[in-house]
Amino acid sequence: MAVLKYPVATEKTLSMVDRDNIIVYVVDMETNKKQVKEEFENTFKVKVVNVNTVREPDNVKRAYVRLGKEFPASDIAKRLKLV
Repeated sequence: MAVLKYPVATEKTLSMVDRDNIIVYVVDMETNKKQVKEEFENTFKVKVVNVNTVREPDNVKRAYVRLGKEFPASDIAKRLKLV
């Protein structure tokens, strides 16, 4: 089971990258915050401060992943080709 599916690249989520050091990802509906945190840290070799999840009405679960200050979210966004 893949925990992380794909990043969300909207105007709002891209502003969160710079403003709040947050990357937004669509994740599997069955995963919890701890699994998202572990998978994100292992995949991108960063320190995750916290994860908030939201279940959307269209049966999609989004994870808002806040990174530590020493790991700019803009670097991850560039690696993912979001910017």
